[in-house]
Amino acid sequence: MLVLIRHGESEWNRLNRFTGSKDVGLTEEGLFEAHRAGAMLETEGLRFDAAFTSTLKRATHTLQIILDELEQEDIPTVKDAALNERDYGELMGINKDEARRRWGAEQVHLWQRSYDIAPPGGESLKDTAQRVVPFFEKRIAPELRAGKNVIVVAHGNSLRALIMQLDRLLPEDVERVELRTGHPLIYRLNADGTIAEKRDIAA
Repeated sequence: MLVLIRHGESEWNRLNRFTGSKDVGLTEEGLFEAHRAGAMLETEGLRFDAAFTSTLKRATHTLQIILDELEQEDIPTVKDAALNERDYGELMGINKDEARRRWGAEQVHLWQRSYDIAPPGGESLKDTAQRVVPFFEKRIAPELRAGKNVIVVAHGNSLRALIMQLDRLLPEDVERVELRTGHPLIYRLNADGTIAEKRDIAA
């Protein structure tokens, strides 16, 4: 079983800024979302054998809170930059409304949601997938094939890249994938990696 969770609300999520690879902390709401996610998993009776997260504190802190809620603080945990949020380049730190005024709403939407169009100086979702998917195949998939339960706490775009792989989505399909902060998404996978069940327990 695989559980994917986008970190709780960050300081720059609250300010409507492009965050990307900038290392910002959680808001009070983000802390609440992390505790709530842990409580949801506890209610489901879920236990994990391994955890994976990015090197950015909004994700690592969310994971820490979730594992505290589950009283599983000591499980093997891997922090890797392969799971970091995409680099938004020149957009990082800019308010999203300001970016739309500067570059136009259509252009900003393409940078945010398209598969292979990168913002100036940054990464596209395709670029992000080129580090996320190999990491998943090398480090996480073997744990799943061994029958282990794995939790991954990462970011909107690194998880979109992974979901695109798991769900076998086309580039035009992934544009519509939206992940809310702190909402656990459960996958049960068949031996060949296809999806047996997918469920958003916060829906």
